[in-house]
Amino acid sequence: MHKGKIVKLISNDYTVLKDNERFICKPRGKFRKDGVKPAVGDDVVFDAQSLVINEVLKRKNQLVRPNVKNVDQVIIIMSLKEPEFSTNLLDKLLATIEFNNIDIVICITKKDLVSKEEFKRLNEIINYYKKIGYKLFFNDEIEKIKKIFNNKISVFTGQTGAGKSTLLNMIDSSLDLKTGEISKALGRGKHTTRHVELLEIEGGLVADTPGFSSLDFTDMSKSDIRDSFVDFNKYRYECEYSDCMHLEEKKCAIKEKVKQGEILKTRYENYIKFIKE
Repeated sequence: MHKGKIVKLISNDYTVLKDNERFICKPRGKFRKDGVKPAVGDDVVFDAQSLVINEVLKRKNQLVRPNVKNVDQVIIIMSLKEPEFSTNLLDKLLATIEFNNIDIVICITKKDLVSKEEFKRLNEIINYYKKIGYKLFFNDEIEKIKKIFNNKISVFTGQTGAGKSTLLNMIDSSLDLKTGEISKALGRGKHTTRHVELLEIEGGLVADTPGFSSLDFTDMSKSDIRDSFVDFNKYRYECEYSDCMHLEEKKCAIKEKVKQGEILKTRYENYIKFIKE
Protein backbone atom coordinates (compact mmCIF):
# COMPACT_ATOMS: atom_id res chain seq x y z
CA MET A 1 0.00 0.00 0.00
CA HIS A 2 1.17 3.52 -0.80
CA LYS A 3 0.16 7.04 0.15
CA GLY A 4 -0.44 9.54 -2.63
CA LYS A 5 -2.43 12.62 -3.58
CA ILE A 6 -5.28 12.86 -6.09
CA VAL A 7 -4.27 15.51 -8.64
CA LYS A 8 -6.85 14.92 -11.37
CA LEU A 9 -10.30 13.45 -11.75
CA ILE A 10 -12.02 12.74 -15.04
CA SER A 11 -15.15 10.61 -14.96
CA ASN A 12 -14.26 7.83 -12.48
CA ASP A 13 -10.51 7.88 -13.20
CA TYR A 14 -8.47 9.33 -10.36
CA THR A 15 -4.87 10.31 -11.11
CA VAL A 16 -2.82 9.75 -7.94
CA LEU A 17 0.60 11.38 -7.63
CA LYS A 18 3.31 9.69 -5.60
CA ASP A 19 7.00 10.66 -5.77
CA ASN A 20 6.60 12.24 -9.23
CA GLU A 21 4.90 9.08 -10.56
CA ARG A 22 1.25 9.06 -11.65
CA PHE A 23 -1.17 6.17 -11.21
CA ILE A 24 -4.66 6.13 -12.70
CA CYS A 25 -6.84 4.48 -10.08
CA LYS A 26 -10.45 3.55 -9.38
CA PRO A 27 -12.08 4.05 -5.97
CA ARG A 28 -13.15 1.04 -3.86
CA GLY A 29 -16.69 -0.11 -4.50
CA LYS A 30 -17.68 0.33 -0.87
CA PHE A 31 -16.94 4.09 -0.96
CA ARG A 32 -20.25 4.70 -2.71
CA LYS A 33 -22.16 2.69 -0.10
CA ASP A 34 -20.40 4.62 2.69
CA GLY A 35 -21.03 7.97 1.00
CA VAL A 36 -17.29 8.63 0.55
CA LYS A 37 -16.42 10.62 -2.57
CA PRO A 38 -12.69 11.08 -3.20
CA ALA A 39 -11.79 14.46 -4.70
CA VAL A 40 -8.84 16.39 -6.11
CA GLY A 41 -6.45 17.31 -3.30
CA ASP A 42 -7.32 14.28 -1.18
CA ASP A 43 -4.51 12.29 0.41
CA VAL A 44 -5.25 8.62 -0.17
CA VAL A 45 -3.96 5.10 0.50
CA PHE A 46 -3.85 3.12 -2.76
CA ASP A 47 -2.59 -0.14 -4.20
CA ALA A 48 -0.07 0.51 -7.00
CA GLN A 49 -0.58 -3.02 -8.39
CA SER A 50 -4.37 -3.26 -8.57
CA LEU A 51 -4.70 0.56 -9.01
CA VAL A 52 -7.43 0.83 -6.39
CA ILE A 53 -7.88 3.65 -3.87
CA ASN A 54 -8.52 1.94 -0.53
CA GLU A 55 -8.79 4.85 1.87
CA VAL A 56 -9.32 8.62 1.85
CA LEU A 57 -7.32 10.21 4.67
CA LYS A 58 -8.72 12.92 6.96
CA ARG A 59 -9.19 16.29 5.25
CA LYS A 60 -8.03 19.52 6.86
CA ASN A 61 -10.48 21.66 4.83
CA GLN A 62 -12.49 21.64 1.64
CA LEU A 63 -13.73 24.06 -0.97
CA VAL A 64 -16.96 23.14 -2.71
CA ARG A 65 -16.67 25.21 -5.89
CA PRO A 66 -14.00 24.45 -7.09
CA ASN A 67 -14.13 21.00 -5.50
CA VAL A 68 -10.60 20.90 -4.04
CA LYS A 69 -9.64 19.43 -0.67
CA ASN A 70 -6.72 20.14 1.70
CA VAL A 71 -6.05 23.61 0.30
CA ASP A 72 -3.05 25.33 1.91
CA GLN A 73 -3.55 28.80 0.48
CA VAL A 74 -5.86 30.88 -1.67
CA ILE A 75 -4.23 33.51 -3.86
CA ILE A 76 -6.59 36.44 -4.40
CA ILE A 77 -5.93 38.36 -7.62
CA MET A 78 -7.16 41.98 -7.50
CA SER A 79 -6.52 44.56 -10.22
CA LEU A 80 -6.22 48.30 -9.62
CA LYS A 81 -7.94 49.10 -12.93
CA GLU A 82 -9.96 47.32 -15.63
CA PRO A 83 -11.72 46.01 -13.56
CA GLU A 84 -11.66 48.66 -10.82
CA PHE A 85 -10.22 47.72 -7.43
CA SER A 86 -13.09 46.50 -5.21
CA THR A 87 -12.73 46.46 -1.43
CA ASN A 88 -16.20 44.87 -1.28
CA LEU A 89 -15.10 41.79 -3.24
CA LEU A 90 -11.74 41.65 -1.46
CA ASP A 91 -13.36 41.78 2.00
CA LYS A 92 -15.95 39.18 0.98
CA LEU A 93 -13.21 36.82 -0.24
CA LEU A 94 -11.11 37.40 2.88
CA ALA A 95 -14.03 36.67 5.22
CA THR A 96 -15.12 33.45 3.47
CA ILE A 97 -11.55 32.13 3.17
CA GLU A 98 -10.77 33.00 6.81
CA PHE A 99 -13.92 31.07 7.77
CA ASN A 100 -12.47 28.01 5.99
CA ASN A 101 -9.15 28.35 7.88
CA ILE A 102 -7.05 28.67 4.73
CA ASP A 103 -3.99 30.92 4.42
CA ILE A 104 -4.35 33.92 2.15
CA VAL A 105 -2.02 35.70 -0.28
CA ILE A 106 -3.20 38.88 -2.03
CA CYS A 107 -1.70 39.68 -5.43
CA ILE A 108 -2.28 43.13 -6.99
CA THR A 109 -2.17 43.53 -10.79
CA LYS A 110 -2.29 46.33 -13.40
CA LYS A 111 -0.35 48.90 -11.36
CA ASP A 112 0.83 50.37 -14.70
CA LEU A 113 -2.73 51.41 -15.62
CA VAL A 114 -3.23 53.93 -12.78
CA SER A 115 -1.88 57.46 -12.41
CA LYS A 116 0.62 58.34 -9.67
CA GLU A 117 -2.09 60.12 -7.65
CA GLU A 118 -4.51 57.22 -7.98
CA PHE A 119 -1.80 54.73 -7.05
CA LYS A 120 -0.96 56.75 -3.93
CA ARG A 121 -4.62 56.65 -2.83
CA LEU A 122 -5.04 52.93 -3.57
CA ASN A 123 -1.70 52.06 -2.01
CA GLU A 124 -2.87 53.48 1.34
CA ILE A 125 -5.79 51.04 1.25
CA ILE A 126 -3.54 48.15 0.13
CA ASN A 127 -1.03 48.86 2.91
CA TYR A 128 -3.81 48.53 5.48
CA TYR A 129 -4.26 44.86 4.47
CA LYS A 130 -0.51 44.33 4.88
CA LYS A 131 -0.65 45.99 8.28
CA ILE A 132 -3.34 43.59 9.54
CA GLY A 133 -1.19 40.61 8.60
CA TYR A 134 -1.97 39.57 5.02
CA LYS A 135 0.84 38.52 2.67
CA LEU A 136 0.59 40.91 -0.26
CA PHE A 137 2.53 41.20 -3.51
CA PHE A 138 2.35 43.23 -6.71
CA ASN A 139 2.47 41.02 -9.78
CA ASP A 140 5.84 42.45 -10.86
CA GLU A 141 7.44 40.82 -7.77
CA ILE A 142 7.63 37.52 -9.66
CA GLU A 143 10.67 36.08 -7.85
CA LYS A 144 8.99 36.63 -4.46
CA ILE A 145 5.70 35.18 -5.73
CA LYS A 146 7.46 32.04 -7.04
CA LYS A 147 8.57 31.20 -3.50
CA ILE A 148 5.03 30.93 -2.09
CA PHE A 149 4.09 27.72 -3.97
CA ASN A 150 6.63 25.24 -2.60
CA ASN A 151 5.00 22.20 -0.91
CA LYS A 152 1.57 23.83 -0.97
CA ILE A 153 -1.78 23.29 -2.68
CA SER A 154 -2.91 26.68 -3.98
CA VAL A 155 -6.18 27.91 -5.48
CA PHE A 156 -6.53 31.21 -7.36
CA THR A 157 -9.56 33.46 -7.11
CA GLY A 158 -10.42 37.14 -7.54
CA GLN A 159 -11.90 39.50 -10.09
CA THR A 160 -12.69 38.21 -13.56
CA GLY A 161 -10.21 39.79 -15.94
CA ALA A 162 -7.74 40.73 -13.20
CA GLY A 163 -4.97 38.74 -14.90
CA LYS A 164 -4.79 35.29 -13.29
CA SER A 165 -3.69 33.53 -16.49
CA THR A 166 -1.13 36.24 -17.27
CA LEU A 167 0.35 35.88 -13.80
CA LEU A 168 0.49 32.06 -14.03
CA ASN A 169 2.26 32.27 -17.38
CA MET A 170 4.75 34.79 -15.94
CA ILE A 171 5.50 32.28 -13.17
CA ASP A 172 5.81 29.31 -15.55
CA SER A 173 5.74 29.97 -19.30
CA SER A 174 5.10 26.27 -20.09
CA LEU A 175 1.67 26.52 -18.43
CA ASP A 176 0.19 28.17 -21.47
CA LEU A 177 0.72 24.93 -23.33
CA LYS A 178 -0.52 22.76 -20.44
CA THR A 179 -3.78 24.60 -19.85
CA GLY A 180 -4.34 24.82 -23.62
CA GLU A 181 -3.87 21.08 -23.99
CA ILE A 182 -6.18 20.30 -21.08
CA SER A 183 -8.92 22.51 -22.52
CA LYS A 184 -8.56 20.93 -25.95
CA ALA A 185 -8.61 17.37 -24.62
CA LEU A 186 -11.75 18.04 -22.64
CA GLY A 187 -13.54 20.08 -25.27
CA ARG A 188 -14.01 22.73 -22.65
CA GLY A 189 -16.43 25.38 -23.80
CA LYS A 190 -18.78 22.65 -24.99
CA HIS A 191 -19.60 21.93 -21.32
CA THR A 192 -18.80 18.26 -21.85
CA THR A 193 -17.15 17.86 -18.46
CA ARG A 194 -16.29 19.85 -15.37
CA HIS A 195 -12.76 19.19 -14.43
CA VAL A 196 -10.31 20.28 -11.76
CA GLU A 197 -6.64 19.41 -12.04
CA LEU A 198 -3.65 20.23 -9.84
CA LEU A 199 -0.74 21.45 -11.96
CA GLU A 200 2.84 21.24 -10.68
CA ILE A 201 4.26 24.74 -10.30
CA GLU A 202 7.40 25.85 -8.44
CA GLY A 203 7.50 22.78 -6.19
CA GLY A 204 3.81 22.94 -5.32
CA LEU A 205 0.39 22.15 -6.82
CA VAL A 206 -1.98 24.77 -8.22
CA ALA A 207 -5.62 24.14 -9.09
CA ASP A 208 -6.32 24.71 -12.77
CA THR A 209 -9.76 26.18 -12.26
CA PRO A 210 -11.45 29.54 -12.82
CA GLY A 211 -11.55 29.96 -9.02
CA PHE A 212 -14.70 30.32 -6.99
CA SER A 213 -17.71 30.07 -9.27
CA SER A 214 -19.96 31.45 -6.56
CA LEU A 215 -19.36 33.17 -3.32
CA ASP A 216 -21.77 33.92 -0.54
CA PHE A 217 -22.19 33.62 3.21
CA THR A 218 -24.67 30.71 3.07
CA ASP A 219 -22.84 28.53 5.58
CA MET A 220 -21.84 31.41 7.84
CA SER A 221 -23.76 32.83 10.77
CA LYS A 222 -23.58 36.57 11.53
CA SER A 223 -21.08 35.88 14.29
CA ASP A 224 -18.99 33.78 11.85
CA ILE A 225 -18.80 36.80 9.54
CA ARG A 226 -17.81 39.03 12.47
CA ASP A 227 -15.11 36.61 13.62
CA SER A 228 -13.65 36.39 10.11
CA PHE A 229 -12.66 40.07 10.19
CA VAL A 230 -9.19 39.57 11.67
CA ASP A 231 -8.62 43.28 12.35
CA PHE A 232 -11.79 43.43 14.51
CA ASN A 233 -10.61 40.52 16.67
CA LYS A 234 -7.68 42.57 17.94
CA TYR A 235 -10.02 45.05 19.68
CA ARG A 236 -13.20 43.08 20.34
CA TYR A 237 -12.38 42.45 24.02
CA GLU A 238 -12.45 46.21 24.54
CA CYS A 239 -16.18 46.22 23.66
CA GLU A 240 -18.64 46.45 26.55
CA TYR A 241 -20.31 43.16 25.61
CA SER A 242 -18.33 40.01 24.81
CA ASP A 243 -20.83 39.12 22.05
CA CYS A 244 -20.85 42.67 20.59
CA MET A 245 -21.80 42.64 16.89
CA HIS A 246 -20.35 46.15 16.37
CA LEU A 247 -23.64 47.48 14.99
CA GLU A 248 -26.09 49.34 17.25
CA GLU A 249 -24.24 48.74 20.54
CA LYS A 250 -23.34 51.91 22.46
CA LYS A 251 -19.85 51.13 23.82
CA CYS A 252 -18.24 49.40 20.86
CA ALA A 253 -14.46 49.50 20.50
CA ILE A 254 -14.63 48.64 16.80
CA LYS A 255 -16.80 51.67 15.92
CA GLU A 256 -14.43 53.80 18.00
CA LYS A 257 -11.38 52.45 16.12
CA VAL A 258 -13.08 53.20 12.77
CA LYS A 259 -13.59 56.82 13.92
CA GLN A 260 -9.93 57.02 14.97
CA GLY A 261 -8.78 55.64 11.61
CA GLU A 262 -7.31 52.49 13.19
CA ILE A 263 -9.75 50.31 11.23
CA LEU A 264 -10.28 51.00 7.52
CA LYS A 265 -13.69 52.68 7.07
CA THR A 266 -14.54 50.67 3.93
CA ARG A 267 -13.83 47.44 5.86
CA TYR A 268 -16.41 48.38 8.46
CA GLU A 269 -18.96 49.51 5.83
CA ASN A 270 -18.51 46.22 3.94
CA TYR A 271 -18.93 44.30 7.19
CA ILE A 272 -22.32 45.98 7.80
CA LYS A 273 -23.41 45.13 4.22
CA PHE A 274 -22.38 41.47 4.66
CA ILE A 275 -24.28 41.18 7.95
CA LYS A 276 -27.41 42.59 6.28
CA GLU A 277 -27.04 40.18 3.34
